[in-house]
Amino acid sequence: MSTLFLDAGLLRHRALIERNEPVPDAMGGATERWREVGETSVRVEPARVEVGPEAGQRIANVTHRVTLRRRAGLERGMAFRLGARRLVIRTMHDPDETGRYLVCRCEEEA
Repeated sequence: MSTLFLDAGLLRHRALIERNEPVPDAMGGATERWREVGETSVRVEPARVEVGPEAGQRIANVTHRVTLRRRAGLERGMAFRLGARRLVIRTMHDPDETGRYLVCRCEEEA
């Protein structure tokens, strides 16, 4: 098995880590409330743009690959906040199974 070499200089973006904690509303639903739970350095790479119809409009779904040093407690459904952008984690994996890094596939919220 080959070990992934990652230049630490590539992790050049500071991102807040957020967890969605829905707040129940009076109608039996919930309102999203994102709470900051940490901060980390990441590498963000655009991965794919899918355009499809939604409610009679063409909507773009943008995905990114986010690489970071392994971090305990990170889960699918959490998000990286980069300024005004929120990248919601959909999948996570260890690229070389050494426990050093995580690669997350994220969707950018509109």
